[in-house]
Amino acid sequence: MFRGKHITGDFRSLLATLTTYVASSGSLLVSSAAQLVTFAILARWLGVEEFSLFVAITAICSVALHLCGLGAMETLVRRVARDPSAYPVMLGHNLILTGISGMILVAAGAVVLPFLFKLSGSPILNVVFIMAMLVTNIVLVRLIVLTEQIFIGRSEFGTANMVVVGFAVARTIAAVLACVIFGVSTTGQWAIWQFVCHVLVALVCCRVLMRLGRPEFRIVREEIMNGIYFSVPFILRAARQNVDLLVLSLVSTAEIVSSYSVARRMLESSYLSVEALNRLIYPGSARASAGGLHHMAKRVKKVLAAATLISVAAAIAVFIIAPLLPYLFGHDYVSLVSFVRQMCWIVILLAIWSVAVEALGASGNHAYRGTVMALGSLFGAVLTAWASWYAPPTGTIVSLYVIEFAMVVASWLVLVHVIRKSKGSAAEASLLREAQP
Repeated sequence: MFRGKHITGDFRSLLATLTTYVASSGSLLVSSAAQLVTFAILARWLGVEEFSLFVAITAICSVALHLCGLGAMETLVRRVARDPSAYPVMLGHNLILTGISGMILVAAGAVVLPFLFKLSGSPILNVVFIMAMLVTNIVLVRLIVLTEQIFIGRSEFGTANMVVVGFAVARTIAAVLACVIFGVSTTGQWAIWQFVCHVLVALVCCRVLMRLGRPEFRIVREEIMNGIYFSVPFILRAARQNVDLLVLSLVSTAEIVSSYSVARRMLESSYLSVEALNRLIYPGSARASAGGLHHMAKRVKKVLAAATLISVAAAIAVFIIAPLLPYLFGHDYVSLVSFVRQMCWIVILLAIWSVAVEALGASGNHAYRGTVMALGSLFGAVLTAWASWYAPPTGTIVSLYVIEFAMVVASWLVLVHVIRKSKGSAAEASLLREAQP
């Protein structure tokens, strides 16, 4: 009888985990589908030239986004998952760093980008449009994503899923209204619509967070370096992921840049199924590793198996549906299908190394995690830039496979080293306790 109860309990626990994962992955897939529709609308209505301009500015904002907040968001998830009472302080910590860094980034971009991009023949309107894109894609996106992460830290995955889906659907509605109904056809015009949409979503997020209590505005000094260790690799990774678009825009046609950017978006969308698993696992991993990373070694192996299986399924699905994409994005994107089919298998390598770095992050080993991702991104940025310049676009795609495979090897070697180190430290502590009278 006891064994029967134990099996029933395990089954219920597994069923609850699977239900939560399905809900989490479902919300991300719905979000991804909405983003693809938004992307498709913009691709069709803006046209190849304007769309390539939109992609280039968004690529720069994507790098700055990871610098905004200096990694404080991960600190909130980790600390709140372990101690929910830390929420007011960690929220205040986030808002201060996001506000300060956001203002600096927007001001810097407003000075530099008008010399690189022309969204309007009027210098004043050009600055206004560019500032709208900067505030939208850096500060407002960071605040909206922070709302999602707050609920993940509290293990309120249902609310987090609603934030993700609501945000994606709101952007799709904005694109339909702007392009389909009101005939927006330039990046500058879309920048204003996008800004208004994000402001409204941010206000809703603020209203939702009010039930959790007011923030306590102070800096948590001991977490600043952890935040920097966390954010710098993502900044470098974002730079590496966008250097290809920037170099291709210099040496290739607008069609190649636009088709490649859509293929990249498909790759990111296919990775969402793995991200859904990671976001579900992260709070529990943070708790499980509180006594040392070695305590979650078996957990990491199970997550690796699940992530690999999910990524293989995602890659096959994207390969199959690739021929249908021109009907969604437009037949002007002639290179789209071949790019998608050549790049879709990269998601498997992404999934494998993401498990290792997520484990390092959840256990608080941000120095190791940061080193792996920073060095990988630096190497990747140089290799991708050279390959994109030397043999576009084939060299770009080959370089992506080389980089992701190198990340798999490096991340897992480091994780195994840290687990062994954790075991050794635990064994030494045990011997010291036994030696005490």
